[in-house]
Amino acid sequence: MNAHFTLLPEAVRAADTGSKRAILEQLADLFSTIYGIDRDSVLDRMSAREKVGSTGFGRGVAIPHARLPGIKRPVAAFLRLSAPVDFDAADGGPVDLVFGLISPEEAGAAHLHALAAISRMMRDDRMHAGLASAVRDDELYGILCNVIDRDAA
Repeated sequence: MNAHFTLLPEAVRAADTGSKRAILEQLADLFSTIYGIDRDSVLDRMSAREKVGSTGFGRGVAIPHARLPGIKRPVAAFLRLSAPVDFDAADGGPVDLVFGLISPEEAGAAHLHALAAISRMMRDDRMHAGLASAVRDDELYGILCNVIDRDAA
């Protein structure tokens, strides 16, 4: 689907969560269930990354990410939150769009390319509006795929 990361339909969800910790736990659950990655490892690495500095980059978006051994290529998960959550974002605002990314531990450039691709996609105003109005998980996935496919062309 994307040259920089894999995003499976089952890894895209509308979510009800009330805290940064709960968001990271839900992402860890998705990465474990969908991609078979150890839940505790994902949660530990993402939490450690958040202690270095928040991955909330503003405009209601956060991109929690980590690198783990045993991963073949970057994989992603997406949560559209039902209510904004404080994420210590750069602009001080809460987040309601969360794109998680797990990359191979040794994937320096690949990890950065995947983060850049997600960042570009999440700055798209039309996509923000579409994600905000989507009702079902498959609609969220369709919107994300359309933007990813358009940017890859």
